[in-house]
Amino acid sequence: MDEKQINRKNLIMFPLGTVGRDMVYALVTNFLLTFVLFTRELTAAQLSAITAIMFAARIFDALNDPIMGNIIESTRTRWGKFKPWIVIGMFTTSAVIYSAFNTKLQGWKFVWFFGFIYFLYSITYTMGDISYWGMIPALSSDGDARNAFTARTTLFAGIGGTTAGILIPMFTTGGSAIGGSTSVAFGRIALIIAIICPAFLCFTLFGVKENRDYNNEPVPPVSFKKIWGTITGNDQLLWIALIFLIHEVGNGIVMSGVGSTYIYFEFGYEGGLYSLFTTVGMSVTALLMIFYPAISRKVHRKPLMLRLLFVSMAGYALMIIPALALRSGAVMLGSMDLKFILITLGYMLANFGQYGFYLILMISVINTVEYNEYTHGTRDEGIITSLRPFLTKFASALTVLIASATYLLTGVTKYTNQISSLENAAASGDITEAEKLSTIHELLGGVHHSQSLGLLLVMTVIPALLLILTYVLYLRHYKLDEPEYDRICEELKERRAGKTA
Repeated sequence: MDEKQINRKNLIMFPLGTVGRDMVYALVTNFLLTFVLFTRELTAAQLSAITAIMFAARIFDALNDPIMGNIIESTRTRWGKFKPWIVIGMFTTSAVIYSAFNTKLQGWKFVWFFGFIYFLYSITYTMGDISYWGMIPALSSDGDARNAFTARTTLFAGIGGTTAGILIPMFTTGGSAIGGSTSVAFGRIALIIAIICPAFLCFTLFGVKENRDYNNEPVPPVSFKKIWGTITGNDQLLWIALIFLIHEVGNGIVMSGVGSTYIYFEFGYEGGLYSLFTTVGMSVTALLMIFYPAISRKVHRKPLMLRLLFVSMAGYALMIIPALALRSGAVMLGSMDLKFILITLGYMLANFGQYGFYLILMISVINTVEYNEYTHGTRDEGIITSLRPFLTKFASALTVLIASATYLLTGVTKYTNQISSLENAAASGDITEAEKLSTIHELLGGVHHSQSLGLLLVMTVIPALLLILTYVLYLRHYKLDEPEYDRICEELKERRAGKTA
């Protein structure tokens, strides 16, 4: 099989592998706090403890990423350095997420269990995540091919995450909840995703062939000094790391649980509404993921980012204006609330720009591999690519703080604790599902407009400001634009040719 055939096959098999992985990631990152909030009766101290655990575990997880990257760099097996860790990570993660969502513990016992299982997840998911994304530089160093791999893999990651984002609220909240309650529904969905994840990764394990030239190089030792030196010695990596972190904090706020809580409080306790909100919001991003390779050949990254920024700002404005001007249910288009329609369309535009930024920034991180080789003579792709998930997890830790602070400041737990009590009563058969839903509807009728508005402002104003900051920093400090990256790749080819001559 020649190189073109291998690339074509890899472009199919590699992206397919991430569908199940990103369903896992969506379940834990986007819905774990929602699961806790709507199935556990928490005091302020217990919610604060869970927030502290999630923050500490995600920081721990983030710090683990470069270490795992260094371990992968030092791995040599007949199956390569990536695939063994993908296998170990995917099976252990499946076991952990099943356990996390299938417990009946309450109170401080649940908090202790949550701490143990969440730290365990941090370790197991990192094994598979770093090894999976670390393969991209080993698949191709050609700029166009790498754009294609990154865009298509991001597309399939989006398919996995979006599918989970649509179906999880639909079948865990409201009248369509599996088993009649949120707690039962999350347990069954966790089981399904725990099976889907390894099934999809088989495409990558058995269908992808990566470049294994690293087998001819000396095995680098696992060294903290090496990790630190690689990261701090690459000025472009440092800048893009800061920029990526800022962007991911803003990009993650809606999906941290703030978005779903706002929809339930403002428009009703029905998972289908939030599913519709995320479906419309995420669907348009698929177009960008599909056509990004073609777009990137005609429009360079920095001009494209400016256009995406304007789209996002228009979207955030469209979300805020109806919230200030309209009451929920005041104007109906058929059976749909006009306010809900406008906010959802605004989120679609905002999300289009946010995901365009995400794709550009991810490629920008990966491109520092060649810059590292150009300046230091080593690629260190395992360490460098480990920074993307490191930064994503670090950002998610910060979004947990933002979400929990928002809940406490807006008084959300006053209502969610009562909803949790009703959900648990329905799960144990003490009340019927109809009684549960009727009581929750009456309960949410008492939510003050300022509380739901506070949730909306957090999920619009903060992301908009952080997106502007992201663009300004990228424009001023990231030097590896298309001409410069191509120049570096050409010089590296000449160097390699000189060594083999």
